[in-house]
Amino acid sequence: MPTSTWKQGQLGDLLVPNRLIRSGTSESMGRQDGSVGQDFVALHRTLAQGGIGLAFTGHMYVESRGRYDPVQAGIHTDAMLPGLRAATDAVHESGGKIFAQLGHAGSQSVVSGVEPISPSEVPNVMHGRHVAAASQDEIQETLKAYSAAARRAVSAGFDGIHLHGANGYLISQFRSPLTNRRNDFWGGSAEARENFPLAVISAIRAELPEGMPLTMKIGVRDIVSEPGGLTSEDSIAGIGRLVEGGLDAIEVSSNLMSDYISSSVRAYVAVDRRRAAEDLLIHRLNKAEEPEAYFLSDAQAVRERLGVKLILVGGMRRATTIERILTDGDADFISMARPLIRQPDFPNRLRAGEPIADCVSCNICLMHDGHSALRCWRTPRRRLLHHAFLRFTGKLKF
Repeated sequence: MPTSTWKQGQLGDLLVPNRLIRSGTSESMGRQDGSVGQDFVALHRTLAQGGIGLAFTGHMYVESRGRYDPVQAGIHTDAMLPGLRAATDAVHESGGKIFAQLGHAGSQSVVSGVEPISPSEVPNVMHGRHVAAASQDEIQETLKAYSAAARRAVSAGFDGIHLHGANGYLISQFRSPLTNRRNDFWGGSAEARENFPLAVISAIRAELPEGMPLTMKIGVRDIVSEPGGLTSEDSIAGIGRLVEGGLDAIEVSSNLMSDYISSSVRAYVAVDRRRAAEDLLIHRLNKAEEPEAYFLSDAQAVRERLGVKLILVGGMRRATTIERILTDGDADFISMARPLIRQPDFPNRLRAGEPIADCVSCNICLMHDGHSALRCWRTPRRRLLHHAFLRFTGKLKF
């Protein structure tokens, strides 16, 4: 009998060969126009060959004003299709499955010259950018952009769509009372704040063939210092409506965030003293390891109220942790990002009996998001020197 990790799973009509998913991780390989080339193709081919059951791409912007950073990949025009088709072909030739992750940065965009949209004119909670409140026409244009992006994803050969509705981007902004202060159809109550993501789901679902899966990364609660944010109670009630609107599964995460490290990508997960020494983490030698599965309680809260398939992300590093969560029924799939940056073949290694990922969650890879193509900066070791040079010469800006 296969263990829970290696049993087939199902999303919509799609059979997934195991319960491991590559969580959407920005590849930082988009060209100036948002198109992707052979480095993007090679990355996703390698992930498929490494044994992952399903991969989510990094979030691809659905319209130019929704671009998060200058090296983000896009799915906003038909000119993006050749590169994306090459990537899906490479994945399928390697026996893998891949979803297109559709996103819109809203006021969280850090691209100069871009005029983003926001539900309301309030400072972005992460970097303070002021963005004008979207007009009714602008909201409709954005919904059309999601629809067109979904149509392109189908044309490009993706096996499904993963919608980014977490981590402070546009959908998170519409769902939070801190950033959505409208008093029209799109805001004014907890129910009305779900109307935008519902409309996005409807626009995407209308473009998908019957049975093609649609999943969503969604923030269960705001993790910010300011009071009055989105609570788990209101959020889970809203998630129920989104599931009824056409979702096949949800990936549990944070909604608005003051910063990534404390809210979404905690550092040094499962790093004990021995691993700290082996990986030259001298500053961690006398500190306790950070716990795994830090969104587990949020997933359990969702599970108690909703009968939806759950994808759990957030710091799974040990084979025993992954197996326990799946066997206990706290999640149907496990998704991971950073372990697969360092070891794209981590699923194959797990199957062969390795007990823990090499990744130590140092987050150097994420410091380079928006600057350098996705890679682990701890292997080979000389990359640490390159990272130090970039940081201390001011060429790496945070």
